[in-house]
Amino acid sequence: MNFEEAVMPHMDAAYNLARWLTRNDADAQDMVQEAYLRALRFFSGFRGTDARAWLLTIVRNTCYTWLRRNRSPELSCDFDEVVQAREAEGPDPETEQLMKAQARIVNEAIEKLPIEFREVVVLRELEELSYKEIAVVLGVPIGTVMSRLARARKRLMLSLQGDNKSDFQSVSSVAGIIGPPPRYIE
Repeated sequence: MNFEEAVMPHMDAAYNLARWLTRNDADAQDMVQEAYLRALRFFSGFRGTDARAWLLTIVRNTCYTWLRRNRSPELSCDFDEVVQAREAEGPDPETEQLMKAQARIVNEAIEKLPIEFREVVVLRELEELSYKEIAVVLGVPIGTVMSRLARARKRLMLSLQGDNKSDFQSVSSVAGIIGPPPRYIE
């Protein structure tokens, strides 16, 4: 398998992770470019079967290195892009506006999460990685992934309920807006 076949199909996932970690389009594009250069440079040493997890690990490490050099200790800045809700076929305008408002609220809650929680939410709920794949990307045990994800979901729910901005009743309703329902350990 060559580099293009193994790694190039995952560019959207790489950008998505970089965008959520850096909170900036231009920085995310730079991080993806740098990560792809690193991946190309070290592709001959790739012996795994999961190029997506390998690439996302490189993207994550590239982003963290850049964030440590260029951002505050909190590793955050303003983010103004809205998480897009999955659209059903032909929703009426009122439903569509409600979905956009809920997505914006969830997006704001995700943005408030510390980076170690934000990244597990993005990898799990948006990129649909299994717990095992996330553990590989982050370089932590599966138990740590599960713990971080549980704490991230709890913080999301507290944030959403505490602000009285929404009528979210469960984590599953939040997951339905930001991504598909959770998968179990594979």
